[in-house]
Formats: sequence, structure tokens, C-alpha cells
Amino acid sequence: MARVVLENVVKTYGSVRAVNDVSFTVEDGEFVALVGPSGCGKTTTLNLIAGLIPISGGDIHIGDRLVNDLDPKDRDIAMVFQNYALYPNKTVFKNLAFPLQMRKMPKAEIAAKVNEAARVLDIERLLQRKPRELSGGQQQRVALGRALVRDPRAFLMDEPLSNLDAKLRVQMRTELKRFHQELGATVIYVTHDQLEAVTMADKMAVMSGGNLQQYDSPKRVFDHPVNMFVAGFVGSPAMSLIPLQLDNVAGTLSLKSEAGWSLPLSEANAAKARNTSSRNVVLGARHSTVRLHTQAQAGAIPGVTYTVEPTGDVTFVQIDLGGAIVIVSLDPNIEIRADQPVWLEFDQERIHLFDGETERALRAS
Repeated sequence: MARVVLENVVKTYGSVRAVNDVSFTVEDGEFVALVGPSGCGKTTTLNLIAGLIPISGGDIHIGDRLVNDLDPKDRDIAMVFQNYALYPNKTVFKNLAFPLQMRKMPKAEIAAKVNEAARVLDIERLLQRKPRELSGGQQQRVALGRALVRDPRAFLMDEPLSNLDAKLRVQMRTELKRFHQELGATVIYVTHDQLEAVTMADKMAVMSGGNLQQYDSPKRVFDHPVNMFVAGFVGSPAMSLIPLQLDNVAGTLSLKSEAGWSLPLSEANAAKARNTSSRNVVLGARHSTVRLHTQAQAGAIPGVTYTVEPTGDVTFVQIDLGGAIVIVSLDPNIEIRADQPVWLEFDQERIHLFDGETERALRAS
């Protein structure tokens, strides 16, 4: 396996920058997920690494080689696609063997590599079947096995689970994570599903509009989003973002709503708020950090329940705070109804503050 390094990578289509000055390093053996909404540039970035489209600027290294001008076949990578791309008239064994036959490898060595890949992926009993006789999950394992037999320096995966049903996706997430752990493979994985990224990846590259927004471990991206886009994209449900105005009354900083309520800031949060470029500050809070009260409480913000969404093990409640919606999670045994007056208490040690103009996270100096 090998490390993969992107340095100021650019891809343009006319005046449009599909990938804009993207730099990050995938260490040898790391599992990195490229995430973001449709059109953010993640698949284009993967295709640039694979050599499927020409680079417009910057450099891409795989191992110790600059691969900018190398054909895909010369980059020593293997791709796994969402549509599996299996040969329908070949058995599983022949599908796995085909890329090795193209290299004119000896038959005995081909058989050994195919059988080892089948063992690792637990598809030994499927070797004489054809793709039409396999389930979606089994076909995906075969597609993974076809990449594995090539012993590539890196695996590039483009939304490989998107064609599977919800239950099978959960199972295959586990299988892919186990595959990575056992082989120590270098994996670059594209997905629009941030839950896949959080559960499987060592690092996440969050992209938007062709730009790399944040590159870090899933935990740090979740706990310390660098801007409002990352805060609103990573997490399910998404972080609630409330636009407010910074207010100073007798030296005490508060966040004031147009609806009339205000939230006095702790000393630590006041230090962050002072670094805003304007009076516009956005309060961010995840559903698990907000406490709901059914009676008025000192320091709690008044609101009205908008919707109640029971999911079985947790109930999500959307609260209208007067023009801003905040999502709160509750124990399913707590009874709550739509249009009920409630009060919200924000945990000041776990809220996030963002500059309302730049949308960057506010940090204490």
C-alpha cells in the first residue's frame, strides 16, 4: 500500500472550477472518506486521483511517484464502483481472475490469489456462480474481490453501497471496515452519506463547491466544525443554527433574537463572540446538547413545539423559537405534543458560535 498526496489540485471546465486548490494527504493504510452534497467535487477528485480525467493544476503523488501524466492502468490503483461492473456471463472465479489474466499471470498464481481473496471476503462458496445468481451484497463483495486480487497501492471507491437497501448497507459498512482493518489497505472512499464516513473512516474530507472545507478525524469534524457548512452537514440530525445579534448590556455580552429573547454568554463564549467581524453571530447546537423543559426555567428560552418525530429509541422534537427551528432529542417515554409551550436550556460548554458574515467558527484568542 502507499500514501496518496494531493497538492493544490485544480480541475476546471471552462470558467468553472469543479475542484479548487484541494490539498490533503492520505497516509499509508488510512481510510479516508470524501463527503459532501451532490456537485461538491468529491467524485471529480476521486477521478483525478484515478487518472480517469486530466488534471488542470497541482500535483498528485501515489507512493513516491508523481502520477499527473500516468494512465489509470499505470497508477497501480483499483476502483470499486457503485454499479459493481461484473461480467454477467463469467463465473465469480472468472470475474476475479480476469484482471490477472490480462497481466498474463501464471494460472497457478491466479488461482492462489483468487482463492485468497475469496477467503478474505467469505465468498468461497460463490466462486462457480454467475452474478445474476448473487444478492446485491454478494455482488459487491465480488467487485471488492476483483480489486483486491490486483494487490493495488490504493483502493478508490465511488459510492459502492448506494445501490443496496438500508439493512444491507449497514451490513456492508461493517464488512468494509473489517476488510480495511485486516488488510491495512489505503482506501479513498466517496459518499454523500456522512453516516458512512463517520462510522468507517479514519479521516474525513468535507467538500463543498469544489473546495475542501475541513480535513480531520470524524470526531474532530463533529466536535469542532470549522464553519457553518460543516456544522450543518455532519451529524444526523444536522446541527441547529440560529442567527442572532451580539448585544452588550452593562459589560455583559448576550445573544439577542429578533423574537425578543436573549441568551447571556458564559465567560468562555463571550471571549469567542468578541472575535466576530460584526454583530451577527450564529449559535449552533446539536440535538443532544439542548435540554427541554415543560415549565419556565431561569435562563431557558421560550418556544413552541413544531413537530414531534418518534423513531423508536429516541424522539426528535423541532422547536420554534420565533423564526428559528431547534431540534432536540428526548427519551421516547417523555410525552410531548405539537404546539405545546416549552423552554430550552442550552449547554454553554457544548454550543458553537459562528461569525454571521464569514460563517467561520469563532474561537477564543
